[in-house]
Amino acid sequence: MVVIDVSADLAHLDQSLEQLPNLPAVFLLWPERGAPYLARTALLRRRLSRLMGRRDRPSRLLNLREVVRRIEYQITASKLESAVRLYELARAHFPDSYSEIVKLRMPPYVKVVLQNDYPRTQITTHIARTHAFYYGPFRSRASAERFESQFLDLFQIRRCQEDLIPSPNHPGCIYGEMGMCLRPCQQVVGPDEYAHEVSRVVEFLSTDGKSLLDPVASSRDRLSEEMRFEEAARQHKRFEKIQEVLKARDDLARDLDKLNGVAITASAETGAIELWIVANGWWQDSRRFRFEMPDGQPVSLDRRLRDLFEKLELRRSDHRERQEYLALLARWYYSSWRDGEWLDFEDFGHLPYRRLVNAISRVARQETTEPEP
Repeated sequence: MVVIDVSADLAHLDQSLEQLPNLPAVFLLWPERGAPYLARTALLRRRLSRLMGRRDRPSRLLNLREVVRRIEYQITASKLESAVRLYELARAHFPDSYSEIVKLRMPPYVKVVLQNDYPRTQITTHIARTHAFYYGPFRSRASAERFESQFLDLFQIRRCQEDLIPSPNHPGCIYGEMGMCLRPCQQVVGPDEYAHEVSRVVEFLSTDGKSLLDPVASSRDRLSEEMRFEEAARQHKRFEKIQEVLKARDDLARDLDKLNGVAITASAETGAIELWIVANGWWQDSRRFRFEMPDGQPVSLDRRLRDLFEKLELRRSDHRERQEYLALLARWYYSSWRDGEWLDFEDFGHLPYRRLVNAISRVARQETTEPEP
């Protein structure tokens, strides 16, 4: 953060305002007493001139000229950086109200409630510490509900939300009558058989559908070789149905513990880009990657990136911080104003370095071709 002391005199304030860069930034205006004024802007000099500049005539606009004693600001080069820095400053200075200040909206997830004796799925925006499986984040609750409804058609676990007390006299529901539920409520199956079906659900989600697609494809091909074409056609139809279900999920949605990726954005520093890393669903400290050669030695981008990720020490925060950073990522990723690029991968042991180098090169080219504001 750049700090400017304007407590000496107002003439110094005017001079300081004129020297400010007219770039996107996050800033704090500190009064002599009390909490600071926190905001972000696309044009720092213009915004602060409106808040603290001279006014010859009375105005209804907010003017902090006589109040502010210190200015702190940080230049940001991307929408993601602005959102993250605003969130971190708000959390530090307004611990009781920061979520309202940054308008933090948690994305929805499909949750498999594993702590229940007869597990079920539900849509939630809260990542709890309890034993559960999370799939997401989704763009909206509607898209999460649509995906949940479609993938549950492939299995026979319950859709009711009640805490089951199995009994032969339980009235059941329409899904049991249609053969789309194993009917544990009526004791048609026991806990072990029902748990096996739940494990198939979790495996389907954690493998992005491969646990169903691969056996169905193998069965289809085998039946076709055996010239049992009608049965092969039925298997092919099931294969297409599974594919349609997988197409219904949002791009960022996956097993939360397998959410790995890097957001590549422009940097406020010339000759550099910012890397925002997510490892196993946990937000990591950002890394600034500079293009200048270390010690003047010619080293390829690929080699330098490998060194960076091989030395990366992964960290885990608390669950609340985890879901809040993922909310910032989801808002940036699903927005119409997303800048930079997102590159996902299975794990850090199989990081696609060539794709990463190409993405970094594209972001760097965009940064150099953008006109000055």
